[in-house]
Amino acid sequence: MPDYDDDLRLAHVLADAADAATMDRFKALDLKVETKPDMTPVSEADKAAEELIRGHLHRARPRDAILGEEYGVEGSGPRRWVIDPIDGTKNYVRGVPVWATLIALMEAGDEGFRPVVGVVSAPALNRRWWAAKGAGAFTGRSLTSATRMQVSRVGRIADASFAFSSLSGWEDQGRLDGLLDLTRACWRTRGYGDFWPYMMVAEGSVDLCAEPELSLWDMAAPAIVVQEAGGRYTSLDGVEGPDGGNAAASNGLLHDEMLGYLNQRR
Repeated sequence: MPDYDDDLRLAHVLADAADAATMDRFKALDLKVETKPDMTPVSEADKAAEELIRGHLHRARPRDAILGEEYGVEGSGPRRWVIDPIDGTKNYVRGVPVWATLIALMEAGDEGFRPVVGVVSAPALNRRWWAAKGAGAFTGRSLTSATRMQVSRVGRIADASFAFSSLSGWEDQGRLDGLLDLTRACWRTRGYGDFWPYMMVAEGSVDLCAEPELSLWDMAAPAIVVQEAGGRYTSLDGVEGPDGGNAAASNGLLHDEMLGYLNQRR
């Protein structure tokens, strides 16, 4: 199996640089915020963080391609870095500390591009999570100060904690009834949103989470963290990986039952 240690170390360097840039503008009274064509907000900090990460990658990995939320695709080849400079921009611009920089490396294989390295860094929460293919998933302050993560062993929906971002989007896909039935069947339901519930699945503090509409940069890094922690990360249709345009993550034991709820009455 390939060794991704150097790529993982680089991803941490990228996250350190992004953390410094985003925290410098967090809660700034003069923060500039624009509305993108899809009606979602983008701040000057989103753009600056992605530019910073791209600059580092141009120097350190000039042959690798880059896909970022704010500036699209650059380059081609079998290795692609996927960046969301601020996942949770709406939180960021309102001063809510639940946001993170997502950095993933994807490699081409027989089944298309798959994540092999992922770092999720949430500096306002003072948290970071990461994983590399075949090496496990970890959380901590640095590579040398970390705790290995493992998903929960909860085996019944009635005992499970389920997280989702919001109700919007589920009805458009004809999945709202199934979502509501799942919330009724679970022991506990909370709307944490964005990257955070996936990290809690990886840590074992949440057992299930799902979102109806996402982009690759939202999913690439969380997907490998969940998978390396022993969980499953699929589309709502059950396709493994972060390519389906939506996501369901779990400890693995409850995954098929969760998908059954979310796909009923369609």
